[in-house]
Amino acid sequence: MEYIVTGGAGYIGGHLVDELVGLGVVNVIDDFSSGSYINKKATYLKSDLAKETPKIPSGCLIYHLAADHDVKESMNQIKEHFERDVKATLNVAEMARMHDADGIIFASSSTVYGEAEKMPTPESAALKPISYYGLYKLLGEQILEFYSRNYAINVTVLRLANVIGGRMSHGVIVDFIKKLRNNSRKLEILGNGHQKKSYVHINDLIELFLALKPMGFKVYNVGNKDWVNVLRIAEIVEEAMGVHPDHVFMDFKEGRGWEGDVRFMLLDISLIENELGWKPSLSSEEAVKRAVNELINK
Repeated sequence: MEYIVTGGAGYIGGHLVDELVGLGVVNVIDDFSSGSYINKKATYLKSDLAKETPKIPSGCLIYHLAADHDVKESMNQIKEHFERDVKATLNVAEMARMHDADGIIFASSSTVYGEAEKMPTPESAALKPISYYGLYKLLGEQILEFYSRNYAINVTVLRLANVIGGRMSHGVIVDFIKKLRNNSRKLEILGNGHQKKSYVHINDLIELFLALKPMGFKVYNVGNKDWVNVLRIAEIVEEAMGVHPDHVFMDFKEGRGWEGDVRFMLLDISLIENELGWKPSLSSEEAVKRAVNELINK
């Protein structure tokens, strides 16, 4: 089997490439603007998917992970994020159509729901993103649904909760570790600390990626059956580092850490569990603890 991984030099992509190289030929497409991971067994093409549609071997399975994952910055760099997220996804869809791809697996996001009224949130819930990042992921889903319907391209969309683990370069855990290494006596917390979200460990996600075979157009939530709040994450990091800092809260508005921050997120994962038999091996808190240890002891 031959694979294409867009964004394969990034966090999730790098972990995926590490596993795929044992299964077939792996071609990575990345502009290296945010990721720099290299697996010597894979082939790398430096390309800006927002500006071009690379030629790929016929019949490949495409994992489309390339995106700008900074939700906060998407509120300020609106046009730049549109280029890297929406235009890039359109070009990936064209790439799949032109070269008769075997299918596309798209890493979407729980942010497409915005602040959901129902929790756990099912795939049928209203899609009301509150960040440009969430909006652009939703537009990406719609582009791929159009190509699936009109060009018979098999597509599986995964609406991901927070994915955490070793080699992670951003997110609340990384933020806390960096801040405490700089000053162990004070920890600045964005928001009021009561934001509560679902987390899944990278190993559980990669296991799912490897088991997927796109057929038609399908959308699945991928997350956990429980959630953990920011204050508990701070406690876990502090315990692992052996520090006891004072907490300073930076509440943007209504308990949010920044404009566009979804305060509460818990996905209903019963659909993927029932149809594909997948569920995470670690709870949200267990995933946080493992990720903290992996990052501190890397």
